[in-house]
Amino acid sequence: MLAFRNNARSPNPTLVAVFDILRGRGYQVEIGIAEQMLLQPEEFSVKHDLYILKSHTDLWLSLAGVLHQQGARLLNPYLSCIATQNKIMTAHRLRSAGVPIPRSWVTGNLNLLNGVAAGMPLVMKPFDGRRGNGVHIVRGPRELASIPPPRRPVLVQEFVTGRAEALKVSVIGTEVFAVRLPPATNGKMLPPIPCPVSAEVRRIALRCGEVCGLSLYGLDMIESFGGPVVVDLNYFPSYRGVGDAAPLIADYIEAYLAPRFVVNQVTEAAAS
Repeated sequence: MLAFRNNARSPNPTLVAVFDILRGRGYQVEIGIAEQMLLQPEEFSVKHDLYILKSHTDLWLSLAGVLHQQGARLLNPYLSCIATQNKIMTAHRLRSAGVPIPRSWVTGNLNLLNGVAAGMPLVMKPFDGRRGNGVHIVRGPRELASIPPPRRPVLVQEFVTGRAEALKVSVIGTEVFAVRLPPATNGKMLPPIPCPVSAEVRRIALRCGEVCGLSLYGLDMIESFGGPVVVDLNYFPSYRGVGDAAPLIADYIEAYLAPRFVVNQVTEAAAS
């Protein structure tokens, strides 16, 4: 597993359970933590039957590319992950496939957005950002003028209003789960609340995986007045609040290792 240690006090409990299940079935599991290893790219070779790409860091994505070039099997596929990491590419891909996403713009000159900002609130996010880092909500040209010129590409999207609780959707193969995140109270995050998955949310979620070549992934959605809208997509999420995630992920990994795994063939083709 290609992972990156974050600031959490304890490991992701879902992943701990997944690895315990796989070890119990006789699999050998090795975890690579990026900042605890010294590697030589020219000597980084394929030594495992399967690599699980959990990390979103530039370091592990680069090394995953080295493994991909040598024919390693990665879950999710490397090309799918590297494309999904780019929010500008993902916005184009999802919009072209009919997935409901906010109206989007890109520019290197924020002054060109004055007319757009005068008509609607906007969200600015780094093209490769995660966990809300570097995100700005802009309400009008005056707030837009206060934002420093971006040093890296940004994706600008219409700020979609809707239900107060964010809807986080997690997918394992064709299994779709959803939780609602209540607004923080006194700066404290409340636990996610599992909720039913509507037919429309399920359709949108599976369409995203089909288009982007992913099978373990998550969506951030807003339940707007016009229906659910996808505001973010990422590969291999935390699966927080999904009670049955660990055995399902372990089952999916085991099936993925099979020599003739049809879904793997489909996702590899979609990624290329």
